[in-house]
Amino acid sequence: MALTESVMTALGTRAPDFDLPVANPEGQESTRSLESFADAKVLVVAFICNHCPFVVHVEDALLAVARRYQRRGVAFAGISANDARKYPADSFANMARRARAKAYPFPYLYDETQETARAYGAVCTPDLFVYDQDRRLAYRGRFDATRPGMGRPTGADLCQALDELLNSGTVSMAQHPSMGCNIKWK
Repeated sequence: MALTESVMTALGTRAPDFDLPVANPEGQESTRSLESFADAKVLVVAFICNHCPFVVHVEDALLAVARRYQRRGVAFAGISANDARKYPADSFANMARRARAKAYPFPYLYDETQETARAYGAVCTPDLFVYDQDRRLAYRGRFDATRPGMGRPTGADLCQALDELLNSGTVSMAQHPSMGCNIKWK
């Protein structure tokens, strides 16, 4: 594992389009695009994976935050871009198993070509990007200040950003880079 900090993409950047297969379709369409989330007030794009200890550390709290904020019009998309040949725990089939076992409340998408991760500027897992109604970047960075073995995750940073965006249309809080495993590039 190479400990990596997110690159803090410029605020106001437009969300890049994508069209990716869903690992947990359960009767839904088999791919999702940026347009699939057009009705959402806010969109959270979370670059995650199955095996990273930093993602495992926040996973249950992230799912709880997603469930809570979806009721307020926030959509979530999880994307794994890791090279599954070198990291089989992150294969499409294992993503589907993980999403079912944890009852993911959002689509878990597979970026096999890694083009979406590159377009977003994602470099680590977890790496979070929050877009406003116009799909302009309003927040990027960490879930909260905890790390594996250092505190219980709450999602304080992400929740504050979502609350500010939903209540005022802007995020004024200090934004800190996410930290985690590097994306496993091909």
